[in-house]
Amino acid sequence: MRLNMKSLILAALVLICAAISAGASEKGDWKQKMMSEKIAFLTVELNLTPEEAQAFWPVYNQICAEFDTVMGEIFKAQRAMSKAIGENKSEAEISALLDRYLSAQQKQREINASMAERYRKVLPESKVAKLYISEEKFRRQCIHRMHNRPEGVKKPQNCK
Repeated sequence: MRLNMKSLILAALVLICAAISAGASEKGDWKQKMMSEKIAFLTVELNLTPEEAQAFWPVYNQICAEFDTVMGEIFKAQRAMSKAIGENKSEAEISALLDRYLSAQQKQREINASMAERYRKVLPESKVAKLYISEEKFRRQCIHRMHNRPEGVKKPQNCK
C-alpha cells in the first residue's frame, strides 16, 4: 500500500497528539490533551491539504490564544464582581468591575467578528463553513463524553 503525503502528515499528527496526550498527567494538563484531540479531529473533518494545513494552523492557534486570553479576562472580571458584591463594595467599585467585564466581553465579540475573515484568507469558503460545524461537533462530543464517563472518574477541575 502506497501512502501519499497527506496520509503521512495525518499519521504524524495523530502520533504527535497521542504522545502529547500520553504525557498529560491525570491531574495535569487536560487542556493540552483536549487541544491535541481537537487538532486531530479538525484535520480529519476539514480534510486539509498539506498546503492548507501549513497556512491554517498558525492562524487557528493565534485565534485560540486570543480567546484564551480574553476568556481569562472575562473569568477574572466575573470573580471580582462576585467578590465585590459579596463584600458589599461601593457602587463605584462594582461599576468599575462591571466595565472591566463588559470590555472583556466586547473583545470576545471582536475576535468572533474577525475569525471568519481571517480563516477565509487561508481556506476556501466551504472549509471555513465546515470548520464552524466541526468545532461544534467536537464540542458536543466532549460534552457527551463528560456526561457518560464511568463512575468514579473525576471530571477536569475547570469544567462545571
